[in-house]
Amino acid sequence: MTRFILPTVATDGTICTCAACGHALGPAPWKRGAIRRDLPLAVAGGAAYDTGHAGVFLCQFICPGCAVLLDTETAMAGDAALDDRLHLPAAAN
Repeated sequence: MTRFILPTVATDGTICTCAACGHALGPAPWKRGAIRRDLPLAVAGGAAYDTGHAGVFLCQFICPGCAVLLDTETAMAGDAALDDRLHLPAAAN
């Protein structure tokens, strides 16, 4: 059974895939299988997001198969990606 971790990422419980094209991103954490692009906040959001902290980034996670934007998060320079976890209810017997 396929379930959605996000509207853009699905899983069968073993492998995560892009919901748009079906490209396999690999097992969780799925972000390791995506392309990561880090943009300074001032570039990503313009002057309104210029915090004056050059070490804060908008991290974009992009499907290598179709280039759709899968997810974003903010992080400090050098931070690892957040490990999103989906806690699925136990299957009914």
